[in-house]
Amino acid sequence: MKDVKLTTIKKMESLLETASDSTRLKIMLALLDDDECECEECNCGVCESLNCMIEKCVNDIAMEIGASQSLVSHQLKVLKDADLVRTRKEKTKVYYSLKDRHIRLLLGVAYEHVMEGEEND
Repeated sequence: MKDVKLTTIKKMESLLETASDSTRLKIMLALLDDDECECEECNCGVCESLNCMIEKCVNDIAMEIGASQSLVSHQLKVLKDADLVRTRKEKTKVYYSLKDRHIRLLLGVAYEHVMEGEEND
């Protein structure tokens, strides 16, 4: 890992900077399904198939995190532009989910790290 290219470091910096905003973090956590994967194909717990990824519309996310619909919409666009969430349109509604298993793993590792630190305090 010591020979990581500067362009890769910049991309990582951008990704982590985008993910570190408190509103965007709340949105991603709202899209993180705590239940075990029920996918018959893999039963992996972090499946990339759309069937295993939780989806929510802007209104549901806004209510869950206690933010305005316009703020959530704006932050979802930022997350989508950063390739952290994806969309699926069904008639007039747009549903959002985490982009892939890497984002789920990133959130999970960050949470475990923070909780481990709190246990040692």
